[in-house]
Amino acid sequence: MSLPDFKGGRAYLGMLLLGAMSSLGFAPLGYWPLTLLALALLMAAVEASANQRQAFGRGWLFGLGHFTIGLNWIAGAFQFQDAMPVWFGWGAVVGLSLYLALFPAVVAGLTWRFAKGRSLSFLFLFAASWLVAEYMRASLFTGFAWNPIGVIAVDRASVAALIGTYGLGAIVILAAGAMWLALRRDGRGAVIAAFLPLLALGYGVEGRVPPRPVETSHRPLIHIVQPNIGQQDKWRDDYAAQNFARLARLSGRTGAEPRLIFWPEAAIPDYLEDEPWARARIASLIGPRDVLLTGGVSIVWGKDDQAKAAHNSLFAVDGQGRLRGRYDKAHLVPFGEYLPMRPWLSAIGLSRLVPGDLDFWPGPGAQSIDLPGFGRMGAQVCYEIIFSGHVVDRAHRPDFLFNPSNDAWFGSWGPPQHLAQARLRAVEEAMPILRSTPTGISAVVDAEGRIIAALPFRKAGTITTHLPAPGAPTLFAQFGNRLSFGLAMILLLAAIALRKRTR
Repeated sequence: MSLPDFKGGRAYLGMLLLGAMSSLGFAPLGYWPLTLLALALLMAAVEASANQRQAFGRGWLFGLGHFTIGLNWIAGAFQFQDAMPVWFGWGAVVGLSLYLALFPAVVAGLTWRFAKGRSLSFLFLFAASWLVAEYMRASLFTGFAWNPIGVIAVDRASVAALIGTYGLGAIVILAAGAMWLALRRDGRGAVIAAFLPLLALGYGVEGRVPPRPVETSHRPLIHIVQPNIGQQDKWRDDYAAQNFARLARLSGRTGAEPRLIFWPEAAIPDYLEDEPWARARIASLIGPRDVLLTGGVSIVWGKDDQAKAAHNSLFAVDGQGRLRGRYDKAHLVPFGEYLPMRPWLSAIGLSRLVPGDLDFWPGPGAQSIDLPGFGRMGAQVCYEIIFSGHVVDRAHRPDFLFNPSNDAWFGSWGPPQHLAQARLRAVEEAMPILRSTPTGISAVVDAEGRIIAALPFRKAGTITTHLPAPGAPTLFAQFGNRLSFGLAMILLLAAIALRKRTR
């Protein structure tokens, strides 16, 4: 197989199509060989560029196709609000992709500038730059960490416990680079380039050692509820009683064993801190030793007793109707939970997607909540779980993470992508993750990232099992993304050394 000719006007369309093809490796499709091939051809196109500007442009077109297809689920959110036209959803997807495409564009431009014509040096610099670019994408302007390239390897992701998700992404790039070198008939380079990804991903092959059984003895009993309440029915006044009745029915009956019961993000419209009757109503559903976790809203009151903001919160309510803890979402979604530059953007007709007149304020960050009899819980509400290295209070390491979410906004592509990224957090931190969503996918993920139980998309149901045990803190849990940057530095030094050698 020979490399395609990247000359002429067809190259523009070709780069868009390659970017679109690269997104097919993510859930729900999982066609990861196509992603590797697309990345290999991207490297070929960048190296074949006539100048740095052309390399930058090719990387940008690739990124535009990649993000537009991979983030198509964002457009679905605009079906569930009436302040903006539904068609604007695709405008939002393309507009966001125009920005996100700058990150692979910078990778392409830098790599062409400093390593053109030096195959292994080119590849190592490309991988190091991609790693850093994905970290920057997750950090700049509040960050958007959705679908780093390493997620395509989620089923072979054990190495993320050592080098994190961004390091895993660099391994994916090296695997694609080995394919690129093979296509250009550089056999020696392909063998060298393939060694690290084969070693790393081989470490993650299931069955390398006998799988450890899931520990259930003496572990807390958990009960996860997925009510299958669509976003179109979530906030309608005439559905409030029906929605609560469904949550109540699925919460089950009290037994001899205490339970932790999990409801989704924003499961109820009640203000649990300010309305004792709402806490009493929940307490009436559960046993005296049970604790129920539910998403809700907490109000920030001003000195004049007027509401001035809100928090997207998670509440722990016990069988006596007492609040045992609260966590406030820290990483909010721009345009979803607050409107940036509100005076200007609201003047041109933009609004946030979540209904209501109050913007949400962020909480202080990762925290752990002690739940006597059940252990210590960490919480990450919905979108927060995608931020590698920022999901755990390391000074008070929890026994498990709860990720209540509202994936009812995001069609059929968003929920499985969300779950895949949550699984990587479990691998990185060696910590079980529990998910409860209104419409799916709710799941129990063990400390090795394996799905122990799950409820499919758009199906009401429950999961009752025992909480998987946490593992010992991984290297990543101890050092975070410093390990990812350590890998980037090794790759960069290798690129520099090889560049000097081939002068």
